Amino acid sequence: MLTTPAASVAREGHLSGRAAWLRAGVLGANDGLISTASLMVGVAAAHSTRAAILVAGFAGLTAGALSMAAGEYVSVSSQRDSERADVELERRELVASPVAERAELAQIYRDRGLSAALAEQVADELSQLDQVAVHARDELGIDLNELARPVQAAVVSAVSFLLGAIVPVLVVLVSSARLRVPLTIAVTLVSLVVLGSVGARLGGASRRRGAVRVLIGGALALLISLAIGRVTGSVV
Repeated sequence: MLTTPAASVAREGHLSGRAAWLRAGVLGANDGLISTASLMVGVAAAHSTRAAILVAGFAGLTAGALSMAAGEYVSVSSQRDSERADVELERRELVASPVAERAELAQIYRDRGLSAALAEQVADELSQLDQVAVHARDELGIDLNELARPVQAAVVSAVSFLLGAIVPVLVVLVSSARLRVPLTIAVTLVSLVVLGSVGARLGGASRRRGAVRVLIGGALALLISLAIGRVTGSVV
């Protein structure tokens, strides 16, 4: 059965639309997994008890999730404030200089390859709609329906951090003293590979590249924490 161009467009899914939540989710889970696992491995390497290791893990989990949420909220709020300020400035310019703004819109379309006559026609027709939205999109690159969402970003970051951080905590809960460190490292590295692969898949990138990238970073963090824990445990 043949499909019409309109039907094809309707089913087309662009991966860039996932950028905001994907970035927050992947970064949060990666940070939760790596930072909490590294903290617990370092404490365990210093010959600490299970209770001390778990206290460190839960403290790192809680502090990390709150820090991620606060940081993401502040960052995305600043982005949203900047977007709103640009849109408000454009709104004032449309009121003060409507003719100049309309000419600027037509020039944008000419720069994109439209003929002068067609660019003028497109500018005229679009100016009959929501001028602020049109100018924000085509002049500033801001979609008024897709402004930054600080609360959403903060929640996604905190939840994803918790999901990543709970993995090493559960490993320490169920493992014996002898297997505690190697099992935590092994499970963390496997989880990082899976997480990196899934994140790359959702973003349309190479799964192997995404997995290797987080694997190398996670392995370095764990090894450094392990070394510091052993040295500290020996000295103290």
